[in-house]
Amino acid sequence: MKKRTAWLIAIAMVGWMSGRALAQGCVAAHSNQRSMNELVKLYDGGSRQGWSIHNLTVDIGYRVFNSNKYFIGDQEVPRPTAVRNHQNIFDIGLEYQLNKQWTLIADVPVFDGTRNQLYSPSGIYQVSGIGDLTLGAQRWIFRAPAENGGNIAVSASVKIPTGIDDATGSALYKGQTVKATADQSMQPGDGGWGFVLGTQGYKNLWRRADLYGQGQYLFNPRDTNGVPTFRKQPGQGVMSVTDQYLYRLGVSQGVPRVRGLALSLGVRGEGVPVRDLLGASDGFRRPGTIISLDPGLMLNVRQTTLSVNGPWALYRNRPPSVPEIENNTPNGDAFFADYTVIVTLSHHF
Repeated sequence: MKKRTAWLIAIAMVGWMSGRALAQGCVAAHSNQRSMNELVKLYDGGSRQGWSIHNLTVDIGYRVFNSNKYFIGDQEVPRPTAVRNHQNIFDIGLEYQLNKQWTLIADVPVFDGTRNQLYSPSGIYQVSGIGDLTLGAQRWIFRAPAENGGNIAVSASVKIPTGIDDATGSALYKGQTVKATADQSMQPGDGGWGFVLGTQGYKNLWRRADLYGQGQYLFNPRDTNGVPTFRKQPGQGVMSVTDQYLYRLGVSQGVPRVRGLALSLGVRGEGVPVRDLLGASDGFRRPGTIISLDPGLMLNVRQTTLSVNGPWALYRNRPPSVPEIENNTPNGDAFFADYTVIVTLSHHF
């Protein structure tokens, strides 16, 4: 009964992430999902093997996408010219396993992007830099090996504002080239301390097949960071420090007669909510949500695992922000990508 209750809680947490997550804006959440090597590394010739401990695991993640589809609400609006927001997000993840249940975790995002901004101050902005560092711990609920063919992990991390939140770029303003604050979507950091709660788990369904789920929510209690946006709309003169969320749910299937290879298909959701769960939600933000079909594959060779995912957008929405609601101003816009490429290389030392 305890194990059954734990599974119900885990599934409810993923569902809660989906239901509470109200939105996402011009770009997706900056954080990448954690690698789920358990879906492939425990298979050997079609049977589960015992749990192995590797003191240190290094994950190198890469995500790339182009946001160039113009949305107001959940409707795409054709435009003869469009802002092109090209994003490269790297993520260096470290996991130090203390024992079979406890792991120390750290993530360092590295951001690089360009944006051809058409409205004033117009210009091509290019920003690179380290994002906000997170440090925390993860615990697997069941002691391994899990005879029930699955396990659940919960994690908690502190987000440290190490990333720059007031990056500038060269822009054209009143006929002159000036340095102007880059768009919020281009900033590597947000200027606020926060914390991340997450969960992930897998459950065996049939031969070499697993149900998997992941969810994480970034709490940012700070209201605004004081960085000017040069926007004229009421209440949007400075940048908001926003919550972010990410969730995934799907099925992974080991490929017959191919050791260490699994294919997966699921749903991925990510975004920025209209209102933060803690603290006020003033200032400029692009709330919104993007829900994608999430095909992928995982290949494990000894102590190295390669993961590749290609989320394809099914639903995109940019609802009004708090200042737009309070001041009864028109619903803002956002540019979304059609698809994303996510690659993660994980090595156990």
